[in-house]
Amino acid sequence: MRPLAALLAILMGSAVALAAGLLLTWIVILFLPAEQARFAPEHAALVRAVVVFTAFAAVTAGSFYGEQRERRWRLAAHAATLAMFALAVWLYWPK
Repeated sequence: MRPLAALLAILMGSAVALAAGLLLTWIVILFLPAEQARFAPEHAALVRAVVVFTAFAAVTAGSFYGEQRERRWRLAAHAATLAMFALAVWLYWPK
């Protein structure tokens, strides 16, 4: 495996793990109606995080696939991965 493919695999695995964890957290919160008032202020932030990291995982998976199969569009996919990574850092970097 080439170094870029290994880096993309690590990034893809991390993004998928984050997306799955956030999605499962959102599902658990949906099944706690007694605690709905307690979690209501964080609902929008959780949904935004699920969307961002699911999109990041999908883009990174496409980039990894393009790199492994040496597709012509892989450079555009790498640029999209870099853009999604920059977006995630910009949104969640402590201010």
